[in-house]
Amino acid sequence: MGACRVNTVVGRIEPVADRSGSDRIPPATAAFSADLASCNDQLIRQTRVYHVQLSMMADSKANMLLTISSILVTLSVTHLSDPRYRWPALVLIAGCLVSVGFAALTTMPKFFRAGKATRFGATQPGPGFNPLFFGDFTRLSYDEFLRTMEHTMSSASNAYEAQLREIYLLGSFLARSKYRWLRLGYISFMAGLVGSVLAWLLEAL
Repeated sequence: MGACRVNTVVGRIEPVADRSGSDRIPPATAAFSADLASCNDQLIRQTRVYHVQLSMMADSKANMLLTISSILVTLSVTHLSDPRYRWPALVLIAGCLVSVGFAALTTMPKFFRAGKATRFGATQPGPGFNPLFFGDFTRLSYDEFLRTMEHTMSSASNAYEAQLREIYLLGSFLARSKYRWLRLGYISFMAGLVGSVLAWLLEAL
């Protein structure tokens, strides 16, 4: 119960405001800050997992395209000696070979560098430098890497910035490398199939 005082003028007891905790953070605000940090961590974690799943999905689709195209090339080669199916088989083989090349580019491990490293460690990183990506921090010495991570983990804002930069670079890599080549591979495969059917129709007329 809070402190009270007796008002001798009107003869009643009045509560006295407690000013000792006026500078304290209200419990609701503290709980809201904790919930916000937890939500941010969950958001970053789920986004990173989602990007990893997209990368695995692209590799799975590329492997499927690679397998189907290889089988069709093997089957089409047997019809090259037949004049009726020579041109359809050639068109199909060409489309499948192109799709095989794009599928191989999709699944092939790529070593890219997101940004330029500097010799000043963590205090002056190069543009786009990602201390969490092995393609960037392996260009640093161990002491420079320690200073870089010390700067990254020195505050919550630096840690969040590094994680968000990693997500952005991973998404850019998926869009520009994996899914770009995968889309071209499926376009080439469909073009080979359609072209083969059209060539067969022209030969039949």
